[in-house]
Amino acid sequence: MHIALVAGELSGDLLGAGLIAALKARYPHARFSGIGGPGMIEQGLRSLAPLERLAVMGLVEVLRHLPELLRVRRRLCRELLADPPAVFVGIDAPDFNLGLERRLRVRGIPTVHYVSPSVWAWRPWRVGKIARSVNLMLTLLPFEAAFYQRHGVPVRYVGHPLADDIPPHNDPLPVRRSLHPKLPAEARIVALLPGSRGGEVGRLGPLLLDTAAWLWARRPELHFLLPAATPELFEVLAAMRAERDPTLPLTLVRGQSRETMAAADVVLLASGTATLEAMLLKRPMVVAYRVAPVTAWIARRLLTIPHFALPNLLAGRELVPEFVQDAATVENLGPAVLRWLEDASARAGLMAEFDALRGQLRCDASRQAATAIEELLGQV
Repeated sequence: MHIALVAGELSGDLLGAGLIAALKARYPHARFSGIGGPGMIEQGLRSLAPLERLAVMGLVEVLRHLPELLRVRRRLCRELLADPPAVFVGIDAPDFNLGLERRLRVRGIPTVHYVSPSVWAWRPWRVGKIARSVNLMLTLLPFEAAFYQRHGVPVRYVGHPLADDIPPHNDPLPVRRSLHPKLPAEARIVALLPGSRGGEVGRLGPLLLDTAAWLWARRPELHFLLPAATPELFEVLAAMRAERDPTLPLTLVRGQSRETMAAADVVLLASGTATLEAMLLKRPMVVAYRVAPVTAWIARRLLTIPHFALPNLLAGRELVPEFVQDAATVENLGPAVLRWLEDASARAGLMAEFDALRGQLRCDASRQAATAIEELLGQV
């Protein structure tokens, strides 16, 4: 059996790796092709293009890369039509995958989309395109399934694989020793995560470093950890670090973003999947995000939700502070981080909320997704 999958960024690669492993348990002789990163390739995927080519965020940013994205999609479509898979699974990356899914579906190839686009948050009219493009939508968040049911799109809520992978208790001390053997056990640590894409790091890296300097001036016992998602981003962040006070107690880490969050007392990070990881690690967080000005202008007119950080979306209210665009400033981020460091009662209340949300998400997602795909294949 030939199964095709396409992931558009590293978080999708993690989902894809778990799904391939679960599918192999059902179809031991299956072969897998498409686009993925190191996790999916390790599970046996033959990747037809580098995952990094698809990892573009924002309306304006996508336009700059559109010709290359279209070339990759046309080539991939030709390959899959020449060697048709039993099923195609698009993992997130809706602007890339939905068009591909539509082309494959009209040629008789069953299509599954794993990770709902945020149609419930903005551009809700996209649900019509989704209905025409997919045989089945797999959602990671519980409130998403009800949206698709209302619009007549076949859907299955499978839970979130991160809730299955991340244990409920994470002792920071062993992780700290592995990341930085000289870190004192009693150090208060703030993790800085500016994102996994070049554009995110370019916009948020300086802001997070400046916030670290602000915090250190007020709490000199703090130490900061800054993970870089790729070797290229490590060099970018190292150059940003070199422009600042060399005495700032900050350690650059190659990869290991989850371990960095586990080692921290508080996490200051870009909005995205990392906020869910921080929640499951039970780490207090402050969330920031900036996009290109034109993207922000358009988004303000299309958004239909009051929050953007995943813990807040799941809770339906603001559990953790979030600051976007002009509100993402040192003057806002710094005091919000200090509150988590200083208010033990607020931290305890947040941990109880995080435990409740974990319970909703822990469903053995990769196995559930593989079962849903198996059932779909039994119907076609």
